[in-house]
Amino acid sequence: MARGAPSSAPFDVSDFSPIVAVVGCGITGRAAAKALSTRGIRLALNDVRPSVAKQVAAEVGGVNIHGIDEIRAADAVLLCTPDPHADLARNLISQEVPVVSVGDFLDDVDELLSLDSQARTMGVPLVIGAGMSPGLTGLLARSLAAQVPNLEEVHVAVHGTGGPACAVRHHRSLGRTSIAWHDGAWIERVGGSGRELCWFPDPIGAHDCYRADLADPRALQRCFPQAGRVSARVSATRRDRLTARLPMLTPPHTGGSVGAVRVEVRGADHDGARLTVVSGAAGRAGEIAGAVAAAAMIQTLAGRLSPGARLLGDDPSSAAAMLELAQDLGVVIQEFTGLARPSSW
Repeated sequence: MARGAPSSAPFDVSDFSPIVAVVGCGITGRAAAKALSTRGIRLALNDVRPSVAKQVAAEVGGVNIHGIDEIRAADAVLLCTPDPHADLARNLISQEVPVVSVGDFLDDVDELLSLDSQARTMGVPLVIGAGMSPGLTGLLARSLAAQVPNLEEVHVAVHGTGGPACAVRHHRSLGRTSIAWHDGAWIERVGGSGRELCWFPDPIGAHDCYRADLADPRALQRCFPQAGRVSARVSATRRDRLTARLPMLTPPHTGGSVGAVRVEVRGADHDGARLTVVSGAAGRAGEIAGAVAAAAMIQTLAGRLSPGARLLGDDPSSAAAMLELAQDLGVVIQEFTGLARPSSW
């Protein structure tokens, strides 16, 4: 297992046939495991539901494992369980095991970021928010930022959920306090406020989006400290907003939903002219998140990520490679052109 300073050498998994432990075999974990298996990476599957882990292990040619000791034995660990991840990540890092987390709960992301010093000391990367949002949003923002010489604002909108646990998080987020970065300071707003009509890539189209308890602003502000404003919203109906502080009235769909992300970057060119660029992706939310998580894990195994807490989009070179890899694994990126032609949205 390559650890320490990032490597630029070509990566071939056959060089050492790494083993990745996937903890959590829901929709996202299953999608990530399938993507990793196509790259010749050996897999060990763990879930609180042993029958589910056994089923996924059979699908990807992996093995079913139990307990922390067997998880620690892997070359790297991908955390796909519902939040929180910080305690398990801390345990694994202490044993010099690289960790990739798809967690999207703000408090948990903040705690994971606090493990930066420990990860640096142990010489392993801790990749945080490696799903659809945050995760793909950071990669898209970094790609768009290359087109805006003087970046000033980054805004994200999210539609759809990856699975039952994700649906519950989406539901609750609308009833909790939202954060945003505004002119050099964090501000708090009531969840479910701030309606904005956002156009997502086809086939999603336009949806009203609202402030919510999301981790994207924290992640994106760290990736783009020069931005004066960073915000994130989720799509919601009137009923979603009304019932956000109540238990879900309808059980979430076990197969997840078709989702999308939309990232908008604003700023100016070298002459001061205003620039706004928009990009996004649509598809099964869990499959998108799984592909991004797999891309982050492959980059981790390749030794391309330096030790410490890492966010997707924090480094231009690794972000570009990761976005390209995510596309190879099935994520379809669309960029708004502003032109009235079939390829635009």
